[in-house]
Amino acid sequence: MQKVHPDVRSALVDLLWDGMTVMSGGFGLCGTPQALIEAVRDIGPKDLTIVSNNAGVDGLALGILLESKQIKKMISSYVGENKLFADLFLSGELELEFNPQGTLAERIRAGGAGIPAFFTKTGVGTVVSEGKELRDFDGETYVMERGLRADISLVHAYIGDTEGNLVYRKTARNFNPIMAMAGKVTVAEVEHLVEPGGIEPDAIHTPGIFVQRIVHVPGAAKPI
Repeated sequence: MQKVHPDVRSALVDLLWDGMTVMSGGFGLCGTPQALIEAVRDIGPKDLTIVSNNAGVDGLALGILLESKQIKKMISSYVGENKLFADLFLSGELELEFNPQGTLAERIRAGGAGIPAFFTKTGVGTVVSEGKELRDFDGETYVMERGLRADISLVHAYIGDTEGNLVYRKTARNFNPIMAMAGKVTVAEVEHLVEPGGIEPDAIHTPGIFVQRIVHVPGAAKPI
């Protein structure tokens, strides 16, 4: 199976449709799949549900999909530092499902592991638990959270080989690995592309079995 594609558009064009759910990796602006996000903007699917820890900033990362009005709903943890996001949400043009950050990470991890739901104490007694099942364990109350899956996951890796094995760098390892597992299809942009065997096996963070397509993006912009 040939996983490497010559450019981001060819890696995505037949995978995108209106109304789909997209996971987008990264933490703040670290490890965001900027080139893939730009391709999503250019291809133009609408009414997207985006699962991401944050919504980028004005003009960068997911911020460009907010500008193009392609996002219908965000499932996120942190949405500060993005004036456009606030404007769209307050005007009713954008739906938002807030999650405590650890809960969001566990929902994604659970989805990738095939776990449909789990119970956590985080959010009990707050608006986070409204409308959700509560259950007592050992004298403590827990709220049930559903695992998250996506039609496609877009991730950014520091090193990848042509079989899809990936290595992330520092903070980029927060959400990219679990999202790579939770997508029905995962597309990875990699800064350094090597041949199989070019990555020490013990150093691999995401095994290639979870990655269907790869794009080499040397010199990726890092606007931190």
